[in-house]
Order: sequence, then structure tokens, then C-alpha cells
Amino acid sequence: MREALRLAERGLYTVSPNPAVGAVIVKNGEIVGKGYHRKAGEPHAEVYALREAGEKAKGATAYVTLEPCSHYGRTPPCAEALIKAGVSRVVAAMVDPNPKVSGKGIAMLREAGIEADTGLLSDEAEALNRGFLQRMRTGRPYVRLKLGISIDGRTALNNGVSHWITSSSSRSDVQRYRAMSSAIMSTSETLKVDNPTLSVRWNELPLEVQSVLKPEDVRQPVRVIVDSRSRVTGDKAIFSVKSPVLLLRREKGECPEGASEILFPGSGQLQLATVMRELGRREINDLWIEAGGHFAGALIEANLADEIILYMAPTFLGSKSRPLAELPEYYRLEDAPSYEIENTSVIGPDLKVVLRKRH
Repeated sequence: MREALRLAERGLYTVSPNPAVGAVIVKNGEIVGKGYHRKAGEPHAEVYALREAGEKAKGATAYVTLEPCSHYGRTPPCAEALIKAGVSRVVAAMVDPNPKVSGKGIAMLREAGIEADTGLLSDEAEALNRGFLQRMRTGRPYVRLKLGISIDGRTALNNGVSHWITSSSSRSDVQRYRAMSSAIMSTSETLKVDNPTLSVRWNELPLEVQSVLKPEDVRQPVRVIVDSRSRVTGDKAIFSVKSPVLLLRREKGECPEGASEILFPGSGQLQLATVMRELGRREINDLWIEAGGHFAGALIEANLADEIILYMAPTFLGSKSRPLAELPEYYRLEDAPSYEIENTSVIGPDLKVVLRKRH
């Protein structure tokens, strides 16, 4: 199963909106076939593994990181392919929460007389597809909020200067997250101040990603811009990259070429929970957010930041510099937003901290 999980990771940068899945066929203790899902609409992992195994698949055990599908979508059911190949056992790391599957694949295999089990390395399989799994379960994407800060918790000088607080090593790691994401979200204010492209640049990706992702296979994420006052214009750098731009607005305004509007009628700030549900409806699994302290605070306060990726530079910016998140005053510690530290690592001169929302 670990080999199947390793294979699945190769698809993380190309499979959206599908989950990343790996499969390994084993017979008499020997791997006779393996594969992973590469892109939506192309064969699933099981199909590639069965093709490689050929006749050796008969009587073999198939290890799959997610329950084999049981329905006709863009491709035929994988459970059916495993049955036709004559495998004797299927081990799935976890059940697929997609309502179209959700145990039906396991049931189909068992009805055909194939031993089918789930639960092997399920935590690792869960971590592999957090975005897809959350969208299937809740209808909204998995939200990762990126914050680059100084050692005293500041994101920019008081005059707005922030390029660059963190190192090129941290920025390369950001490129990896961008490449894995279905969409990148920011705000019209960030576009006004920083004018980013919010794109994936292959030459800035870590070498381990470049080794599995060819330049021609780079998938530029959808760019989602919170633009409630319709301020985004066509001269912004995001329009220099060929990838859809979604402008989240209160009312129709001038829409630059290459962009489309999603309207949320009303007044004041957008209701972020409503926004997330709409993005989930549009099959966005993993949402990467790069924005200022005001928007970061709104996400945290709304309990919508599932994960915070914090890059901390060994630099002091001073007490008058801008904070990492604008939050209200709390009078009781139990009311303050709380996260768990999932892991820490050193990237170049910076410290990376991954925080996950407490459940």
C-alpha cells in the first residue's frame, strides 16, 4: 500500500477535480503491475496497473489508495475492470465518500466473490486527498491559508513594503502548493498593492516536483479574486497568464477579458461560507489563499481556514508593522481561534509551521 500511496502522489499536480489515486497489483509477493491516475478523463490507477500486470492479474491482490469506482463517468467502473481481470482480493486504503461510490465499489467486488477490505494506511490516504474528500463530505473546498511573516509576527512594514520577507526557498515551496491547488484566492486589495500573477512557475518549483511534473503538464489553477466593489481592471498581472479568473462581486461591473463574474447580491463584506459553497459546487477541491491581514483574519474568524501554512523569517519588522491577521479583541482564552501544530521544518533560513484546525 505504501508503494500505491507513493504512486498516487505523482498525480497531485494534474488530477483535479479528481482525487489522486495509486494502485499496485501483487502476486506471490511480487509487484506485477502498478499505476496512478494522471488526469481527469484519462484511465484510473487500477486500469494502468491491470494493463501492466496482464494475465498475471488473475488470482492477484490489488492494493488501491481509494475505493474502486462503481459507476460510469468519464471512464468505465474500476471495480468492473478488477472483476474482469480475475483478481482474488482488493485492499482499499479507504472508502470513497463520493455519493456515487461510497461503498458501492466494495459491494460490487464482494458480490463477484472477491475478498475486499478497507482501512490499511487510511490516515495516509486521507491526508493525500484532503480537498477532494472535504468537498465530497461538506460541499466546500479544503482551505489552506498562506502567511509569510517576520519573527515578531508581522507581514509587512507599516508603509506596505513586504518583498521579500521570506526566502526564495520558502517561495519555491509556495509554488509547490500552488501547483497542487485547484484554485488560488486573493483580493482586489492585494492585486492593487502587489499585482501578483498568482501562477505556477515551473522553473521555481522544488526539484523533487520538477522530477515528476513536466513543464508542459503544469496546470495553472483558477484564480479567484474577492472583488466586492468591482475594482479589478484588465491591466492586472493575473491576466497575463492563461487560466480562468473568477471575480466575486456584489453586482455586475466591467469584466476584463479572460475573467467571469460570480455575483453575490447584497451589501457589505461577502459571506465567506456562501463563497466556499459556491466554489465547492464548481468542483474546486483545494483552495490556496494568499492575501493580506484583513482577509486572513476574516477567514480565521469565520472558522474557514482548515490549514495555515506559516513561513517565518528570522527578521524583526517592529511593533508598528502590519500584523499577520486582523482579528477582534478576545476577552476569554477559550474564545480565541485555536489550531494544532501538524509539523515544523526549516526551509532555507526560514521556519515553516503547518497548523491544522482543531476538530
